[in-house]
Amino acid sequence: MGKKIVVVNAGPRKGWNTDTLLIEASKGVESTGAEIERFDLFRLEKYTGCISCFGCKKMNFKGYCVCKDGLTPVLDAIRKSDGLIIGSPNYLGDLTASFRALYERLVFQNLTYNADTPCCNQNMIPVLLIMTSNSPDTAYLDKMENYQQVLTMFVGPTELFISGDTLQLKDYSKTDWPWYFDGEAKLKRHETVFPQECKRVYEMGSTLIK
Repeated sequence: MGKKIVVVNAGPRKGWNTDTLLIEASKGVESTGAEIERFDLFRLEKYTGCISCFGCKKMNFKGYCVCKDGLTPVLDAIRKSDGLIIGSPNYLGDLTASFRALYERLVFQNLTYNADTPCCNQNMIPVLLIMTSNSPDTAYLDKMENYQQVLTMFVGPTELFISGDTLQLKDYSKTDWPWYFDGEAKLKRHETVFPQECKRVYEMGSTLIK
């Protein structure tokens, strides 16, 4: 049976930075013959973050989130997959609320509170976490490394890819206030640097499962 990689878009905008990088990473995965199953969190049925019901702390549901909502198919797919790619833009200094909801549910279901075996995940898989940001690549590196550490512990070995200083709008002059950065410089970067980032994330997708 062929390998299956779950791809999750935790951003709302089609055709923009996060979506584009996820598409390129997916192409990299598919170049190896693996299959992609994609979810767009902003287009799912209603869901929430962890509701702290502790249902996953009962032996019969160990490693399973018992809350049934729009995230259930995503969690089920990840549990059966051979790898995971998640992409999110940076909103107000963190990843999106949609990402956080998945992150809470994905991690907490595998957390045992047992000192000897803190994680009950029986299917550790490689993860690629992608963030796009209006700020420089290194601006939120500490936060991203924290996500990397937690995902590595509870989901599987995690790589990071950060695309910073991104172009948010094709024409910043159409908004109603002056921006503190140079929109033309961002456009130039998008035309020159971003294509190289697309190539790099394609390569990371192609080597996700080795």
